[in-house]
Amino acid sequence: MKKIKDICAFVEGFAPLGSAMDFDNVGLLVGDGESDATRVLVALDITPEVIIEAEDFGAQLIISHHPVIFDPLRSIAPDSVVYKLIERRISALCLHTNLDLSPIFGVNTCLADAVGVRNYSFVEGECLLIGELEKEISCREFAETVKAALGCGGLRFTNPEKRVKKVAICSGSGGDLVFSAKENSADVLLTGEIKHHEILDANRIGTAVVEAGHFHTENIVVAPFAKKLAEAFPELSVMASEKCTDGIHFI
Repeated sequence: MKKIKDICAFVEGFAPLGSAMDFDNVGLLVGDGESDATRVLVALDITPEVIIEAEDFGAQLIISHHPVIFDPLRSIAPDSVVYKLIERRISALCLHTNLDLSPIFGVNTCLADAVGVRNYSFVEGECLLIGELEKEISCREFAETVKAALGCGGLRFTNPEKRVKKVAICSGSGGDLVFSAKENSADVLLTGEIKHHEILDANRIGTAVVEAGHFHTENIVVAPFAKKLAEAFPELSVMASEKCTDGIHFI
């Protein structure tokens, strides 16, 4: 049996809380580090469905990417996620931009590994990873690789015939990094969300874009994280959430 604080200390080894961006809210946001943990659920988001899943699994702790508390709370209603966690005595450890930015193991490194990007590093001061594909391929081929690797129901991409090898990656919302991608000589930017005017900027400067969805570009970290935690703490039962989804369908 482990204390929740032991799990928090383990995370500090590769995604220290102090590395999170200034606007963020990370760490043990619900619960007590002195509490015991025998079962842990890992999920991208803590939703009511995920809480039920954790309760059914017997988890004392949920580790999520997105913070369960972000803006100051003015009230805690019975139907709120925080209320439900407290009511069920389930703690919440939330690892957001500190996990995005981790050069050792994090959201962007897991995304890069999944889509075949190698020899990568982060652009200093930004949540942008730059790496290379094994060989030059068309943007359409790269988009097809991303779709298969992430299990996307669909994705958007530009410049289908452009040859790409150097890849910029920002999981989640990274459309504002198109100029940084260009400055770092990337042929294509892979991200989860990009705005219309940012696509136009990318088209103008000649950087291709693959937009694979916020959920899919970040959920890629959940299963590897669960595996990493289970290997570090064999006495823990760790499960990757099967109930966390963005509910998006494509027609």
